[in-house]
Amino acid sequence: MNDGTENHGSPADTGNSTVATGGQRILGEKKRPRPRGTPWLWTAAAAWLAANLWIGLAPGSRLPFDWPARAELSKLEILAEINLAMAQIVLLMGVVYLLTRRRPDPLLSRRAPEHRRALAETLGLLGYGVLGMMGGYFLATALGWHPFGLHLAGTLFGTRDLPAPGEVLTWAGYNLLVYAVLPLLWFRRRYSSMALGLRSTAPRNDLLVIGVVLALEFCFQVVFVQPASLGLPPHLLVPGAALTFVLYLAGAVFPAMIYVYAILIPRFLRLTGSATATVLLGGVTYAGLHFWDAWAVFSSLERSTLSVVFLLFTYLGPGMFKSFLTLRTGNAWVHVWAYHAFAPHTLIDTPHIVEVFRLK
Repeated sequence: MNDGTENHGSPADTGNSTVATGGQRILGEKKRPRPRGTPWLWTAAAAWLAANLWIGLAPGSRLPFDWPARAELSKLEILAEINLAMAQIVLLMGVVYLLTRRRPDPLLSRRAPEHRRALAETLGLLGYGVLGMMGGYFLATALGWHPFGLHLAGTLFGTRDLPAPGEVLTWAGYNLLVYAVLPLLWFRRRYSSMALGLRSTAPRNDLLVIGVVLALEFCFQVVFVQPASLGLPPHLLVPGAALTFVLYLAGAVFPAMIYVYAILIPRFLRLTGSATATVLLGGVTYAGLHFWDAWAVFSSLERSTLSVVFLLFTYLGPGMFKSFLTLRTGNAWVHVWAYHAFAPHTLIDTPHIVEVFRLK
């Protein structure tokens, strides 16, 4: 299946962006062929709609999750909020498409190895990620803490069981080591920084995308979410925001950037030949890294199913958008500054970190 993301024409048909990685050459094109990922798109949309209907029509008006930040919302209000967030993701994708339509296609699939090796590396990295999640579970629970996933307990939704400062620091260090440092050391031995999306091919356009997306996301959060951090006094907001930024950069942002967007996204594109499939797979992988979110409940089949569905409801869209940003720019750093480190994490989670570390 090929959706037009690859063009194997001669160098004469390409633009002036050419990068060598080992024996492979990456060619940037001036025009992007129109993607054809309709089956993937309709399948995902149908599954999304079916999940909405199943939850919306199920008995009861409340969900079995401990979400202090959403405690007053009914099930239908939460579904409306989730679908509004997905609509925002689609809108942002449209904005990014317009901002990047004139830049050369980075052709990320050519940054990955040939099909057989790409498959082996992808399966190996996914298996490694599962082991990392299991290691985070056993390490944290052995110490009496919440299992380590990509998000700290209480992130976005709040919690009545605050993590201890030692738990927060260990969570950040574990995730940084397992999902960022070790994979980067392994793959950097074989692939260049360009092949891993760690260098920009169009810095001005990248800055434009970052600025516009960050401004739009900030406005969306302020208008619709109204984060509590905006009500903090300056003597708490400034140190709290700085500490939140550093901790989440280490524990969530860099791990997602390296593991998913620098390494896996080019290989997903090489294996599927579809930009749409790559965006969806990136979203699912990103959601999977949040499997141990502290609010998820796995005490029964029904609650486990609900937890998996709401993990996808919560993280599929952001993961897809980060994947889309990487596909359009070829730069894994873009999503870090445009749509992760500052907004939502620093903007939303600063009050949580202020409370955990008892800043005064």
